[in-house]
Amino acid sequence: MDDLRQKLVVSPAHVAELNAMLLDPKCEVVNAFLDVVRKHGGPEAINRKAAQARELGNLLKRLKASGSPYSVDIDWLTRERDRGAFVTIAEHRKRVLGDRAGATRFDEGHPVTLEISALQYFPWLIAEAKQAIAKRELMPGRYIRVRNMAEQVADQGDTLAVAAAMQIVGASYVETLDTKGTDGSNIHLGGPATITGYFGGVGQPNEHALQWVDEFLGYYAEYGIRQVLNVNPGTVLLGYFLHKIGIDIEFKISVFMGNDNPYAALWTLMGAKLFSREDGSTSLIGFNWANSVSNATIEKGAGVRKALGLEDHVRFEHHITETWKSIVVQPYDRTDELVELAGHVANISAKHEGGRPDIEARREHPSDILDYFAPKADIVAQDLMPAMERNYLDKHDAVNYTAEALTRHGRSVVAARSLHT
Repeated sequence: MDDLRQKLVVSPAHVAELNAMLLDPKCEVVNAFLDVVRKHGGPEAINRKAAQARELGNLLKRLKASGSPYSVDIDWLTRERDRGAFVTIAEHRKRVLGDRAGATRFDEGHPVTLEISALQYFPWLIAEAKQAIAKRELMPGRYIRVRNMAEQVADQGDTLAVAAAMQIVGASYVETLDTKGTDGSNIHLGGPATITGYFGGVGQPNEHALQWVDEFLGYYAEYGIRQVLNVNPGTVLLGYFLHKIGIDIEFKISVFMGNDNPYAALWTLMGAKLFSREDGSTSLIGFNWANSVSNATIEKGAGVRKALGLEDHVRFEHHITETWKSIVVQPYDRTDELVELAGHVANISAKHEGGRPDIEARREHPSDILDYFAPKADIVAQDLMPAMERNYLDKHDAVNYTAEALTRHGRSVVAARSLHT
């Protein structure tokens, strides 16, 4: 068996051939990628613009100058944070455990990040914050957005408001670019009538991988948006490339990419390691497992991640709840499995894409993954915004249900850091 294992060693000659291809000035695929980067001014200029755009003071000035009604909400959120209006972690533990809180030893070495998806509209964040204050609940430490970028940029400063709010509450967040495969990029696919075509045809076909890079760099420089969703092997590689040449972007791999076994994780993490910087960092900040994975698969993936020195760099993002409609067979609830994993798998987040199944089943308009792709104008015209905000708050409730389950078992959680210290 040792002889068989030795045959798996990657030949230095093959690595040299890879480097030779990447350095070949005639390599068309690399040249096209570098041309897009140069179009935006090169790594140093791009990073400088992004850092300036990301400064909280600049975001707030732009928001006010735009006349956005959200500026008032941002001021309110800042005041509530500064006056300590939100529950602290210690108070939360006391509420959940009572007198046992002081005697409970919490596992601070394996904290679970509380994650919610999708924060489509800025006002939902304010509604969530008001509920969290009133009910002494935790706000998530990580937010995922899947709203059309062009639409949100044109919507009363929504993009600026969310970017500012994430810094104010102390949370990370991810945007989803418009070049994501469901934008008409595959001319042979339409809606439900061609649904089976998406099983092997969705992604960033042909020139769309480079368009993804172009779009990413544009929003990175204009709004300081650092993290985006990634759904395609080609754009995953280009995300590695961007970071490798010195652009400080990050990305998370979507559940839609279908990483559902340890070897898929090995392949993805190998790429991250191969194109990591000298300090070991990589642009792969989040790795979303497919809904089908077992705890054993996540554990084996964690072993690979640790062996490659990526445990601190790559967060495993695991769906604990899902939207009631259009993505999984319900009821879907992985809370108990998460509690078990949290005791020994580091750097993991609990993603809540839906409310608790027992709650969702009673909603007149339960959460639906297809709602993510509906234009705001259609939602308003159908008077669905209140129902969809309720769906989002159901997800917030699920976040807190998970936080309580983890707390009862002595597991620590990562909520919005600036609100719950």
